[in-house]
Amino acid sequence: MGRITEDLIRRNAEHNDCVIFSLEELSLHQQEIERLEHIDKWCRDLKILYLQNNLIGKIENVSKLKKLEYLNLALNNIEKIENLEGCEGLAKLDLTVNFIGELSSVKTLQHNIHLRELFLMGNPCADFDGYRQFVVATLQQLKWLDGKEIERSERIQALQNFPVVEQQIREQEKAYCLRRAKDKEEAQRKLQEEEKEGQEERSHSGFDGHVYMDTSSTLPSSEDSRDHGRAPEIQERECPKKKSDGSQEDLEFWNKPSLFTPESRLETLRHVEKQRRDQEKLSEKKKKVKAPRRLIAEDGKALNVNEPKLDFSVKDDEKRHQIVLDLAVYRYMDTSLIDVDVQPTYVRVMVKGKPFQLVLPAEVKPDSSSAARSQTTGHLVICMPKVGEVITGCGQTSKRVKSPRVSTDSSREQTEKRGKQVERLEVDPNKRSFPDVANIVQEKKHMPRRVRAEPKIAPNEEDPGFEDNPEVPPLI
Repeated sequence: MGRITEDLIRRNAEHNDCVIFSLEELSLHQQEIERLEHIDKWCRDLKILYLQNNLIGKIENVSKLKKLEYLNLALNNIEKIENLEGCEGLAKLDLTVNFIGELSSVKTLQHNIHLRELFLMGNPCADFDGYRQFVVATLQQLKWLDGKEIERSERIQALQNFPVVEQQIREQEKAYCLRRAKDKEEAQRKLQEEEKEGQEERSHSGFDGHVYMDTSSTLPSSEDSRDHGRAPEIQERECPKKKSDGSQEDLEFWNKPSLFTPESRLETLRHVEKQRRDQEKLSEKKKKVKAPRRLIAEDGKALNVNEPKLDFSVKDDEKRHQIVLDLAVYRYMDTSLIDVDVQPTYVRVMVKGKPFQLVLPAEVKPDSSSAARSQTTGHLVICMPKVGEVITGCGQTSKRVKSPRVSTDSSREQTEKRGKQVERLEVDPNKRSFPDVANIVQEKKHMPRRVRAEPKIAPNEEDPGFEDNPEVPPLI
């Protein structure tokens, strides 16, 4: 059975950041609550309270909710209207489909002067003759009753006929109370009979007519050991019988006619809870402890395992002489949930506790390996350099470790030297002449007119009018 707890209220107060003291609206419907408690102490600022479809039998512990405007108690086990005088701001009260037979208890709502709407349909009192007139005349502040507006003429007529209607209501209430008392006695008697039957079943369960001795004092005989070995087989045979008996009892319970009373609702709930517990017990028995998954064979060889069922790809990068594993880890998974273990012959990745293990095609160096998450896809990329090879930067060639064969090393060194030497074509300029292609077209340097100097004519020694004066400095 459900109870109102602080944790329950906080879970239903997410819209208020789980703060309960300033909560204005609270919904606790379909929680199998049997009693109203703690709400008036923890949530005094409530304005709207939903408690429909529970097993509440009495209205209590709500009188301190001064700001409460709407209270929904539909589909419960309430038999009397009470303890609502302190809800000064109550404007709407829903008591649909309860077990209210004391219609005179509506007089307690006369103190709720702000009450405008009331719902009593689906209650035994709603079948009384003069029910609507009695409520309309008793609660003069009401504007709506059972979803129907109260007109002024209807109220006047109800007030005129109130003495006669009140007498009829009292007589019907007495008759209902007598029937209700008989129903309670019958329900109590059935409950006692069921308890006795349950005690008898518990006392007879497990009795097989044999007397078992203490194994610490005496050893069992061979016949006893045989019987003991057969016991599990007998239990397995009895299991289907028990299941069939349980299904038969279930059908009988649901096909048995019963009155619509608070006791019948409680009985139905207990039956459903019993079925739930039996189902849980069966499921626990069926559960088998899974053996831990084997990652290493008996001969010591690693096995290929993909328990998380992730896509992956393995690439042998010959250029960088390494093995690259691309594991399609979920993009938004936290990296703290991933654990990588690289061994010389295999790699193991634990993803949320589930192992992924892959045997590598070549031996690798665990110390030089690296793992990183892709920023775009979220994949886990593990780079594992092979044994006997050194990883260098991009664009550089990888150098292999020296091996005992000298001839292969010398040939490799020669090829490397040839690769480093730059071969050029040598041409003898004496044999052939080549035109200067770059200076075929000479560009004239244009100078501005103002700055342009006149061309100087140097005298030539062959000129007949040339005189070489030693005092004149030479022209540059």
